[in-house]
Amino acid sequence: MGPARLQRIIDCIMSEHVVQLFDLQKKNCEKVRATSVSQRIEKLRRLQRNILAKQNQIEKALYEDLRKAPQETGLCEIYQVTSEIKHACRHLRQWTQPRRLNNPLIFFGSRASIRYEPRGMCLILSPWNYPLLLALGPVISAVAAGNCVILKPSEVSPYTSQFLQTLMEETFPREEVAVVQGDQTVATELLDLPFHHVFFTGSPAVGKIVMQAAARNLASVTLELGGKSPVIVDETYDLKDAAKKIVWGKLLNAGQTCVAPDYLLIPESRQKEFIGLAMNSSRKMYDRAAENPDYCKIISRRHIDRLQELLKDSIDRGANVEMGGHFDESRLYFSPTILSNVSLDSSILNEEIFGPILPVVPYQNLEEALHFVNQKPRPLSLYIFSTNTTTVNTILNRTHSGGVCINDVAVQFGNLELPFGGINNSGIGNAHGLFGFRAFSHERAVLKQPRVGAMTFFYPPYTERMKKLIQWAIRYL
Repeated sequence: MGPARLQRIIDCIMSEHVVQLFDLQKKNCEKVRATSVSQRIEKLRRLQRNILAKQNQIEKALYEDLRKAPQETGLCEIYQVTSEIKHACRHLRQWTQPRRLNNPLIFFGSRASIRYEPRGMCLILSPWNYPLLLALGPVISAVAAGNCVILKPSEVSPYTSQFLQTLMEETFPREEVAVVQGDQTVATELLDLPFHHVFFTGSPAVGKIVMQAAARNLASVTLELGGKSPVIVDETYDLKDAAKKIVWGKLLNAGQTCVAPDYLLIPESRQKEFIGLAMNSSRKMYDRAAENPDYCKIISRRHIDRLQELLKDSIDRGANVEMGGHFDESRLYFSPTILSNVSLDSSILNEEIFGPILPVVPYQNLEEALHFVNQKPRPLSLYIFSTNTTTVNTILNRTHSGGVCINDVAVQFGNLELPFGGINNSGIGNAHGLFGFRAFSHERAVLKQPRVGAMTFFYPPYTERMKKLIQWAIRYL
């Protein structure tokens, strides 16, 4: 039997497995919908207990996939997930309560409310860069809202994907939550199925494909995408503090972070000083980065090649490598890199970098910086470093982004009271906390009328008296 035929058989078996799993969950969907708040909280707490009991396995899986230091795994993956669980458990009773609404006078005597009900069958397609956090975050929200879930983690982070499958099998019945592993062929098979909601985290290019597939089944979507998140530093902010924070956010996970600062806009007079301070901060955090156990690897050879091409294109167009520019394909290493004199038409200023390269772009005045940001697709995050309230408000009023962080970077992701999501090219919908619960819930409108409501006065026949009553309503109600 040839390899091509063997692969077709494997694909056929996998396809049959996916459909059977979908049908199994669909039959169980109404039962899960009817679960009480207490039952959902217990499921989430069971998930938390299993995560805490398997911290060593999580650290090992993340190290194998990304060479991530245990401390970084603890802070950026495990802590974020357990915080999301605890937050949901604390607030779920309040979130699930019907929300009473006020009525117009014409509905005098009626009662209006919104009920939060599960969407039903949910598909979660998670990425490789934070393979635990960005898989389990949406799962927590979906379970809290009372849905059935099929999770398809990334095949690019296989060790964490295998861990997730084991974790879900030990935590949930497969008719409620299940993991399906595989490549893009499996993702395509899943997207062909009539899910009620699809939650995708990844690139804008793939997000468009996911949205097209979901549209065939009229499924709602939450798309957590990415884009070129800019940093604007003005004349007022302390450069040493800005450099330390920007370098930390840029090099975290070797730059493979959707909310990482993508490029820096800074007054031309401050550019040289900033670069020197940024280089010092990089060395303090990741001294001898190639051997430093705190510095992550790039996920794959393909991604190393992409970063190499971006760097080469920049240099060919006249960019100066102020620091770094080194890579080792065999070890999946790419050094912390700072570029200056970057041509505005270079690829690195027009494609999401998703790696440890920071282009520094000088500007003459704020108007020039705003024009630079606004000519690009709307980003996931925007970072402002300024002590001038007028400058901050001007930037906020004249730009668009999924979220904003002032005088820091990336940390807005960890605040569960804030919605997290993009806008247009950087995403559709929100996640985290209440906003994640709402993403996986249908807001059902309910209006309860009294036996004799005000609207009965407007039933035909349309007499002259009725005409006057309608005109009075138009003017005064």
